[in-house]
Order: sequence, then C-alpha cells, then structure tokens
Amino acid sequence: MAMSDQAQSRPADPGGGADDIVASVDTGSRSPTGPVGRILAGTAIVWSVFQLWIASPLPFMVAGVLPVLNSSETRSIHLAFAVFLAYMAFPALKRSPRDRVPLQDWIFALLGAFCAAYLFLFYESLAERPGAPITFDLWVAGIGLIALLEATRRALGPPLMVVATVFLAYVFFGDSSIVPDALRWKGATFSKAMGHQWLTTEGVFGVALGVSTSFVFLFVLFGALLERAGAGGYFIRVAFSMLGHMRGGPAKAAVISSGMTGLISGSSIANVVTTGTFTIPLMKRIGFPPEKAGAVEVASSTNGQLTPPIMGAAAFLMIEYVGISYIEVITHALLPALISYIALVYIVHLESLKADLKGLPRKNPPRLVQSLITFLSVFIALIVIGAVVYYGLGWIKTATGPASPIIASILLVAAYVGLIRYAARYPEPDDPFGDITELPEVGPTVKSGLHYLLPVVVLVWCLGVEKFSPGLSAFWATVFLIVIVLTQRPLRAMFDGSGNLSAAWRSGWKDFVVSLETGARNMIGIGVATATAGIVVGTVSLTGIQWVLADFVEFISGGSLILVLLFTALICLILGMGLPTTANYIVVASMMVPVMQVLAPQSGLVIPLIAMHMFVFYFGILADDTPPVGLAAYAAAAISAGDPIKTGLQGFMYDIRTAILPFMFVFNTDLLLIGVGWGEAILVFAVATVAMLAFAAATQGYFIVRSRLWETAVLLLVTFTLFRPGFWLDMVEPPYVATDPAPIVQIVEKMPADASLRIRVEGETIDGKAVSTTAVLPLGPAAAAPKRLAVAGIEILVEDGKVLIDNVIPGSPAADAKLDFDWQITSLELDRDRMPKEVFVIPALVLLAGVWLLQRRRRERGPAAAAG
Repeated sequence: MAMSDQAQSRPADPGGGADDIVASVDTGSRSPTGPVGRILAGTAIVWSVFQLWIASPLPFMVAGVLPVLNSSETRSIHLAFAVFLAYMAFPALKRSPRDRVPLQDWIFALLGAFCAAYLFLFYESLAERPGAPITFDLWVAGIGLIALLEATRRALGPPLMVVATVFLAYVFFGDSSIVPDALRWKGATFSKAMGHQWLTTEGVFGVALGVSTSFVFLFVLFGALLERAGAGGYFIRVAFSMLGHMRGGPAKAAVISSGMTGLISGSSIANVVTTGTFTIPLMKRIGFPPEKAGAVEVASSTNGQLTPPIMGAAAFLMIEYVGISYIEVITHALLPALISYIALVYIVHLESLKADLKGLPRKNPPRLVQSLITFLSVFIALIVIGAVVYYGLGWIKTATGPASPIIASILLVAAYVGLIRYAARYPEPDDPFGDITELPEVGPTVKSGLHYLLPVVVLVWCLGVEKFSPGLSAFWATVFLIVIVLTQRPLRAMFDGSGNLSAAWRSGWKDFVVSLETGARNMIGIGVATATAGIVVGTVSLTGIQWVLADFVEFISGGSLILVLLFTALICLILGMGLPTTANYIVVASMMVPVMQVLAPQSGLVIPLIAMHMFVFYFGILADDTPPVGLAAYAAAAISAGDPIKTGLQGFMYDIRTAILPFMFVFNTDLLLIGVGWGEAILVFAVATVAMLAFAAATQGYFIVRSRLWETAVLLLVTFTLFRPGFWLDMVEPPYVATDPAPIVQIVEKMPADASLRIRVEGETIDGKAVSTTAVLPLGPAAAAPKRLAVAGIEILVEDGKVLIDNVIPGSPAADAKLDFDWQITSLELDRDRMPKEVFVIPALVLLAGVWLLQRRRRERGPAAAAG
C-alpha cells in the first residue's frame, strides 16, 4: 500500500530504477496483495502506534491499568517488529517473489521476532539469573543472532552482515594463529559471548538500538507524515520560485530544496528520488550534462543528512555517546551545514558560468527593488518567527508557569487555522512535482504552505523552551503533524468552498494511515542496522580491542594525528560503500574515536569529543556518493540516464568541499561554535564561508574566469589561512608558555572562575608502556586549590620537587583524559598574551581580492584572455 501511494506523490521515474533502489534500501521491495499485504501493512502500522505510545506520557497516566515498559523491554519489542518486517518486506534473493511471502520467510520472521522479543517475554526470569543463562537462553541468543544477521543481509546487503560476522568470529577465535599477534586475545566461551551479545544491554540491545527505539523512529515517522502532508512538494516549489530564474537556477534550487528536504528525510537515497525526479530533468533541460545533473542532486541530497534538526539517526547516537543535549548537537552541526550548502550553490554557479547556462523564465519578472524587498521580507520573517518561538513562548512559560503548554497550544492551533485560511486564497498546483516551463511567483508559492513550518516550530519550542527530551519533543511535534494531516484538506475545502468535506476527511485519514505504514517501513533498515552494529560495540567492550587498535594505529601512523584522521576518513569511506550511515558511524566511532582520544593529547592537541564524533559522522555520509558502490549516485543515474560511476565521481568532486570541513573543525573548533559568543559566531560564519567559496573556486579551477595554476595555489592558501588562522599565529607566537609545576596550588587558586588547567604529564600504564600526554581539566568556580583540583578529578602530591598525581577520581575529567595514579606533572601550560589570530585573515583577504582583480581584468579583455 505505502509503495503505490508513494509513487503517486511524485512523478514517474524516468530512469526506471530509482524507486527500486529506494525500495530495496529503505522500505523493502516486496509488496504482497490480499490478506498477506494487509498483515504486512497492519504490522507496520501497529509498530508506529506502539512507538507513539511509549514516547507519550500516556503509559504513566494509566500505570495502574497497563504496565510501564522499561528501556530493555521496549528495545526488545522494537527489534522484534524490525526483524519480522525485514523478512516480510525484503526478499531473500533477487529471484525471490515480490508479490507473496514464501513459507520459509514466515517461519524465519516469526522465529526471529520471538528471539528478539525474548528479553520482553521472559524479562523477570532473566533478571533472576543475571550472568547465569540456562541452555534455552543460549539457544535463543544463538538463533537470534543468526536471524538478525540474515535480516540485515536482506535489508542492507552483505557488507554490514560480513563486518558483524568478522567481529563475532574474533570473539570466539581471538586466540587463533590466524589472528596477528598484536590483536590476539584469549577468546570467549559460547555462553559468555551469547550472554554478552544478546542477554544484556552491552551488545545487540545496547545504546544504538536504544536510540533507534527512543528517538529515531519518531523522527522518521515525523518525516513520513511531513512528506505525505505535501511539505516535500512545497519546499521544492518555494526553492524554484526563488532561485529558478538565476543562472543555472534549477540546479541551485535543487541544492536548496534538497537541504530543506533534510527536514523530512534522514536518507540520502530517498532525498535523491524525492527531489531528483523533479530537479534532474530541469537541470538537463537548461544544459547540464546527465552526469553533472545527477551529481548536483547527489551532493545536495547526501548533505541533507547534515541539515538540522533531523540529520539522520547518527545525530541521535551522538547524544548518548558524547553525553550532550540534542540542542547542543544541532548547534554544533549548524554552521558546517550552512557553509557546505552555500559552497555547493556557488559550485553550481561556477558550472553555470563555465557553460554559459541560463535560468527559467518567470511569468512576471520583478524589478530589482521588488526582488530585494521579497528576499528581505522572507529573511526578516524567519528571524521574527524564530524570535517569537524562542522569546515569545519563553516569556509565556515564565509568566504562566505550568499553564504555558495549554496557552501555547491554543495559540498554535489558532495560528494553524489562520494559516490554512490564508493559504486557501492561493490555488494548489494540480501536481506539486509537475513539469515546470515557467516559474511560479514567489509570494503566492511561499504563502500557500506556511503551515508546514508549524511542526518544526513545535519541535524547536519543545526542545529549546520546554527543555523536553528529543523523544518527547518529537512525539508532540508528530502529534501536531498528525492533526495537520487529518484536518488540512477539510479545513481548506471549508475555507475555499472547493470540495466535498466528507471526501476531504477520508483523504486525510488515508494520508495518516499510509504515513504510519511508510514511517515503519522506512525504519526497518535502521532498526536492524543499529542492532547489528551493536554486535560490533559488544565485541569492543568484551575484548578491549580498541586499546590494541590504538597501539596499532599509533604504530602505523608514527603518532601523527593527521595520519590518524586520514586513516579514519578512509575507513569511513570504505565501510560506507556498503554500510548505511548509521551503522558506519557506530562501527567507526566505536573503534577510532578512542584512538583519537589517546593520540590527540599526545600530540599536544586537546580535541572536544563532539568534534571527533562529527568527523566520523561527516565521512560516513560522504560514503553515500563514493564510487563504485555509492547508492545515491546509482539512484540519481537511474533518473538522469547517465553513467552511475561518472555521476558518483562527479558528486564526490563536488563534495570535496564537505570533506575538508571535518579536518578544519577538528583543529579549529570555532566552526562548531564551541565556546563562541554570538558576535564571534557571526564573524566565524562570514570568514569560514569566504574560505569555503575560495576552496570551491580552487577545486573547480574557475573564479571569475578560468584560473591559472598559481591562482589555484593562492586560493588554496587563502582557504587554509581563513579556516586556520591560528596555525600561522602559533608559528609566530606559541599559544602556551610552559612553567614549573611546583607552584600549582598558588596558580590554581589565582585562576578565574570556570577556567581550565592545561598540564603536561608523563607516566607508565599498567602494562608498563611509557606515556607523555597533555590534558585540559576544568576547575569550576573560584575556590581553594584542593577543591578546584577535586573538580578536575585529581589529588596531587609534591615530593622532592616533583608534582605527582596522588589520586584520580573515577568519572571525573581527569579519568576521562586517561590520567593515572603516580604520573608526574612535568609542566603547566599557561595561556600566553598574544595578538588575536584573526589578524591573519586580513592578508588572506587581500590575496583573494588580488586574484579577483586579476581575473576580472582578463574577463574584460575578452574570451581569449579569460581562457588563458
């Protein structure tokens, strides 16, 4: 049912294969009819209802009637639904039937679902024998792991299954002669391995599956409802009405609409098909070659996962792994995402200049003043809406206290009805994805769907004002979106008098039911992926391989952090050729982030944990368009009728601008808005945007005209300087001055409130390995030195002129920095008074202006000079 209805919501696939790719990756390519089809659809709908139930406050309101499920029980039920639907919706082989479910798949589906639900069904008896599984427990765990691996192969292909199988083999055969000496461990018994992987929350039912259960499902369902409501078509129309008239306008509109679709979908492949079936033909019409048209859509759609507030499942995993709030994740992700999209629009502009491409005509071409007024009014409106949401609703909460949700809800419903009435003045397009020969007017297009922004307002309100959890925030945003899906058609029909109210209600109800099914089917792959990735995480926690791997990577990299980062990026790209972004992130973050945590301080660099996780996240996303397997490129090529390998290569070339961002924000955390005020944030955004545009011009070999080789080199130098002005400042003036640690007590007492102490330490690990590393420890508010050092997590002992760490408090910043008892503090590194690093921005901008002037003169001298 969902697949046929989805097909009706967008144009036919010109390439004939894009929808098949989405089906095989996201929702499952099997669509049986009759009773079996109804069972499949009904199971998906029940899953969605279950997820809404456990996310809502309702279980606690009826706790005396129905039991409140704990996180272990909900994870078990969540995986049971995912495994059952994986066998029902995804055929075993290419030649397997698509219109019916074979008997063996019924058996596998029911058996796998039972094993997954085992923790829920027998929770009390399992709790009575922790660490002592009986034979039946072990049988269930073993069969469950096999069923999960096969469900993963069906839903996601062999790569993740192979990776998980290799890690499982390492658990059992880690002491084999096949394993290199450096990686050997004693191995585990079947009982210990199965108990760890299946019967606890260390493996399959660990953090990753918990995030999928608590947060991700609701955001995926939120996206399915928003898409079904018509927001996808609205965002595309708005982007085209605003940008379609520019040089290469359809391509620029494709970039913006794909970014806006990031509000709806966390899947780059779904983004390609949703917007690409509309944008790629238009790009080809104005002169883009098929491969470049597909590549623009691929680059735009893969970056859709970088766009807050949804950002795909990996963003929610960061909340648990890094231990920060969802608002903080959005804050850190915002600037890089904006810079990346601005640079992609600029790349499209450069491609349009090279080929002398034009835009699409408008019905009523506006004058320049009108265009400026329209742009400014939209920009000002967005600022006003944001201010009203944050400060207005924040004031209501302060003024009315517990009554604020009721008052805000009344205002929200009034705003929704008013916006629907306002939108009813403007006719809806017969086909929101239809062919465009003439651009629609900006004003009516924008005004026709402003109510689609209200669920996002609810999400921001719940997260930023009410401080709800991501799961509860997504629940209330989804509830309001359900109201929109059910009522927008009847309300519009009532206001414009254009339709049958009864038919409109039926249509709204159908949209709601289809959204419940589609949201659940979109979650099948994520559900099994997070569970299977838990096998890798469980193996890491059971074997301690991350510490062995850290030594191995340190050896092959020679202790160079840059080489470690390159190695991590390469692993992400290789694994990402076959793994979905979420699984890729879990696997690489589990193995490589601990390595970075060890090696960065040894290099004298303290990198925030969120920067390391964002690094892995970015390269996991970039793998979606990395040849030869990038599925997003295959989906785009199926629409453009271009070569998928060439499309992927071109898309990756466009995405190089995104690939340098992780390296830059690891060394310059200002880009993640860490410790940056509003004024400084605006400056960072402006400078980083100019840097990215210079880099885009360098990689395209075109600025005002075609660049000469030395001009490209200058543009790259400008890029580096603008992104990392501190690099040159550090060469002129070192950032810290090393001092004798003996007066540490006096120095700590004099440091201002909330300052951090930077120390250089040396010592030996428990296995006798010499360590020399740097740690930055927060000291908290002003107080006596022992108290501030306790906040940092250490107690010190001064003996024979040496300052030793006498104790490390568990769970403290010092423990997180891997400091240990009896290590010596060899020096204190105090901040040096020096000029601001932004001074080096000035010569970089002068160089950029020089290149611009030279190229402008060549352009004015004519085509021959410009080409030279």
